[in-house]
Amino acid sequence: MWNLPNILTLLRIAMIPVFIVVYYLPWEWHHLASAAIFGLAGLTDWVDGYFARKLNMVTPFGAFLDPVADKLIVVAALVLLLEVHSTPWFALPAIVIIGREIVISALREWMAELGSGQSVAVSAIGKVKTWVQMVAIAVLLLAKPDQEELTLLGFGAIYVAAGLTLWSMLYYLKQAWPQLRSSGDK
Repeated sequence: MWNLPNILTLLRIAMIPVFIVVYYLPWEWHHLASAAIFGLAGLTDWVDGYFARKLNMVTPFGAFLDPVADKLIVVAALVLLLEVHSTPWFALPAIVIIGREIVISALREWMAELGSGQSVAVSAIGKVKTWVQMVAIAVLLLAKPDQEELTLLGFGAIYVAAGLTLWSMLYYLKQAWPQLRSSGDK
């Protein structure tokens, strides 16, 4: 259980309270620092996955905890950003992203109970969605309130992320549809 990929995943979770505290520091560079911490967390996601596969260190604990760590830091960042961008234009993609995570987590749990967990295993679109979300959130964290161009770039990226989020959710639901449809017949 205590291998490098799992330690990196636990480190990503431990970064969440640090990220939140830094975000609220009354310091001129808190935007840059919180974006850097969030970016580092995103990097550990890639690094732990790389080492887990490359060094054959995939564990059930890591397979469970890695997506949880991703969801925790993304949701924490979206909640913080909702305070700054308290408009329907930011709330909509934030709710889409958070809602999708809840739906897919429940779907994966249910499919695992049926013994069909592999039909909703992480796909390429899910990985792309995660990285676009991470970049969009990092840009929005980096943008100070007076940096309109950077904020608009972040908004554009978060909408792309929300679109990929919906696409990946539909992909997973399509994969699970035969079990979803037939489960009522039993």
